[in-house]
Amino acid sequence: MNLLQLERIVMVAKSGNITDVAKKLYISQPALSQTIAIVEEEVGATLFDRRAQPIKLTPEGECFLRAAR
Repeated sequence: MNLLQLERIVMVAKSGNITDVAKKLYISQPALSQTIAIVEEEVGATLFDRRAQPIKLTPEGECFLRAAR
């Protein structure tokens, strides 16, 4: 995991919308989703509840976000 991935996770957590963040970063939504999936695989936990609208951090995601900041 690198700083760019962490920054993207923080942005998504603040926004609650992957598509909006992808547009701001001038990247595709699938590319941003893939970044999240890679980080989730590395940490071994789901960081976001994607069923909620806006998406929300899971309890594990909240712990991760505190550490990332």
